[in-house]
Amino acid sequence: MSTALCTAETAEPPRKYRAVLSAAGELFMALGYAGVSMDAVAKTAGVSKATLYAYLPSKEALLEAVIAERCVEMAAQISAVAVHDVPLPEAVRLLADGWLRFVLNPRSLGMYRMVIAENARFPELARRFYDAGPARGTRWIAGWIAEEQRRGRLRPELDPAVAAGQVSALIRGDLFNRVVLDVEQPSEERVARAAAAATEVLLRAFAVPQADCESTA
Repeated sequence: MSTALCTAETAEPPRKYRAVLSAAGELFMALGYAGVSMDAVAKTAGVSKATLYAYLPSKEALLEAVIAERCVEMAAQISAVAVHDVPLPEAVRLLADGWLRFVLNPRSLGMYRMVIAENARFPELARRFYDAGPARGTRWIAGWIAEEQRRGRLRPELDPAVAAGQVSALIRGDLFNRVVLDVEQPSEERVARAAAAATEVLLRAFAVPQADCESTA
């Protein structure tokens, strides 16, 4: 893969590069991978083709960069709410609420729908999307679980990698399926209730007895 995904870049990307990623993301979600041309991205972004190709030499690299940007946003958003220095019930609720809101975000849903729609014609697209997005998110949750185990608040026998997949699936629940299929447009209250319900189950399944009543030192 030609693009560094979910790296800890601190430098602000050039304005034209940000415009390219914004234009590409909107076009990919509106037209699908096959329907987007590099010419259309350059025109929509208001840059020359030479500038576009200087940043990203192919449509494949362009898609990877768009996914990478979304992945960085995910890391920043979840890192802001997934903490360890609060009582465990609150820590789990913050994680569940933040993760659920991220996967239900219209931009996240748009990319997911686009990849599913294009999978038959471009199976490699799905693998790249999974590696750059969901897989990295699951590894991030595994790290959070491992730290909570180190603090003695989650059961030590858990395999963080396995538990992370279970946590992610439980948080998404049926609400994700309903939203991604456009069966439901959830209210803020509905999302909060879903996150609270997931929190209750996660605490029952993974918490060390009595740990949900303790604060970190």
